[in-house]
Amino acid sequence: MADRILIVEDEPKLAELQRDYLEQAGYSCHLIDNGLEVIDWLKLHEVDLVLLDLMLPGRDGLEVCKEIRSFSPLPIIMVTARAEEIDRLLGLELGADDYICKPFSPREVVARVKAVLRRSTAHDEPAAAGLHLDPGGYRATLDGTDLQLTAVEFTLLAYLADHPGRIYSRSQLMDAIYADHRVVTDRTIDSHVKKLRKKIAAVAAGQELIHSVYGVGYKYERN
Repeated sequence: MADRILIVEDEPKLAELQRDYLEQAGYSCHLIDNGLEVIDWLKLHEVDLVLLDLMLPGRDGLEVCKEIRSFSPLPIIMVTARAEEIDRLLGLELGADDYICKPFSPREVVARVKAVLRRSTAHDEPAAAGLHLDPGGYRATLDGTDLQLTAVEFTLLAYLADHPGRIYSRSQLMDAIYADHRVVTDRTIDSHVKKLRKKIAAVAAGQELIHSVYGVGYKYERN
């Protein structure tokens, strides 16, 4: 059965363009054009991913994303023309898995959807103990269990784990995970680290992989 995508977009031509490209790629799509309709629809239908516009009539995408996260781990890709909102989308009190900035290529939408679905649906064979990173799928497993990381969380963990024991400042980490050099704050990095630690603890209670170094930054080291 084809993966099912819910497209939430109030611009008809853009929604239809996304649907056409995704259906050509083998996905099944449903369109909704109002933020007020999304939650009720999702509670009655099963989908594999939501492509969610930020600016919607009725209820904006940030609120919709937050409510989805209150009852479902369903993968969500936010679509936005407001660059200043990106850190909130991925910052991850809201829990979006990825984002796409307008204007965009429909092929980029298909590529992002494929990547997020690959991360969310892939399953490992029984694995050796330890941390295993798959850069192609933005997927990290710890002792054989998928950590279910977002793209930003994966990039941060991989950067730290590449040099165990090395201490990185927050500014170094910001430069590493935000290739477009957008302006973010130290608090953004701290938020990502907090989310990472929570996901690691859920898989391996008592293990601390990311260590704080007071007044300096963070390092990766398995205890």
